[in-house]
Amino acid sequence: MSRASGGTACPEGIQHAYAFAFLNALSFQIVLNSPMVLYAKTLGASATVLGIISGMMPLLVVFQIPAAQYIDRVGYRRFVYAGWGVRVLFIFGMALVPLLGFFLSPTTRLALLLTLLFGFNLSRGISSCAWLPWISQLVPEAVRGRYLARDAAWVNLASCATFLLSGLFLGRQPRDWQFAVLFAFSALMGFASLAFLKRIPDCPIPARSKTDRSTLSWGAMLRFPPFRRLLRAVIAWSLAYGGLTAFTTVFLKSETSLGENMILMLGSVSFLGGLCSLWFLGSRLDHLGSKPVILFSLMIWMGILAGWGLLAGGGLILRLEVVLTLQFVMGLFAALVQMANTRLVMAVIPPAERNHCFALYSVVGSLALGLSPILWGLMIDAAAAVCVRWAGLEWNRFTLFFAAAAAAMGVTWVLAARIEEPRAASMEALLRELLIESPQRILVRLWPRP
Repeated sequence: MSRASGGTACPEGIQHAYAFAFLNALSFQIVLNSPMVLYAKTLGASATVLGIISGMMPLLVVFQIPAAQYIDRVGYRRFVYAGWGVRVLFIFGMALVPLLGFFLSPTTRLALLLTLLFGFNLSRGISSCAWLPWISQLVPEAVRGRYLARDAAWVNLASCATFLLSGLFLGRQPRDWQFAVLFAFSALMGFASLAFLKRIPDCPIPARSKTDRSTLSWGAMLRFPPFRRLLRAVIAWSLAYGGLTAFTTVFLKSETSLGENMILMLGSVSFLGGLCSLWFLGSRLDHLGSKPVILFSLMIWMGILAGWGLLAGGGLILRLEVVLTLQFVMGLFAALVQMANTRLVMAVIPPAERNHCFALYSVVGSLALGLSPILWGLMIDAAAAVCVRWAGLEWNRFTLFFAAAAAAMGVTWVLAARIEEPRAASMEALLRELLIESPQRILVRLWPRP
């Protein structure tokens, strides 16, 4: 049993959770991210259809609400394991779709792909309702920030490797068999992750969760002020952030001469940013709190989207180093917001009501995250003919998209400022820690001693 700062012990077997996260990321980043978007684009998918592909996973999290009542009967580990096992079968089906081009039209293959993605995301949506309650009970509160940072580091390391390998394998003009091999690799990694999922220690269901169900009320949860304010901020974040990964990929594919391999390699840099979140936060999330991290990250996000808007409008020359920088900071600050939100909801939800509260939190946030890329896709398609010059920029469909997303991030910041976290430090304390105290500690360690 390892020990974190302050003497709090990390649970035995947590290394299996990290191994599961690593292999799982090697799998899902292919079928839920840019490789799948690029394949759907080769089949003639519009921005709206690409938005549906990006939004399907979070939308189907709605099935967590009816599924949450069965966790008590099945147990955390068995519930998650069953759902993850079923979804692997759907990935094997996706691996066959690119090979059916000799008798199926692109439109039919796209419809078949959407059907398989629906089944994949449905099984994932049902089974994921047990994941956060399981981890919340397994990992002590004092080290949850450390666990989330390390988990995110493993996920981002695997995701970066996935995008690099995908880019190298697909090349500039990939053929159908290459996508088939890539999807088969995703299925095999998903199957391998199940071995480590089964080794993660299970936890007993809290007693009150089993017996005192009459006290659980969806209305009461929504009226609980800390939870309600966090939920508002998470909804706003999900609406602003949803679709950004997919539509930056579409922007690079549609508006530049970059091939699939280069787009995927550039996308891998965002996961390097996410990997650096472990260094950026480390154990700071546990003693500084989530709120200052969220506020600081949202401010940076407005700057990131301004950068993409300048690229789309011609205010910045499309240079490799500019795109690399934007991809890196996107990954870093998306990881920080997601970790901080997850840690905060673990803290504000009463232990006896975890199953239902986590289901409500996941469903509401995921519905917003799922609707977001569909709405953004509709907006981009509707603005396809827009092209005007104003304020030194060309305002086209992508300029409008990035400007609207930046405005949504501003609204999110206002709502996040109202979040209740009694033991959180101020944003000034976070900046002092990052910009003054941490560099000083590094200099002291590196300074030569007499």
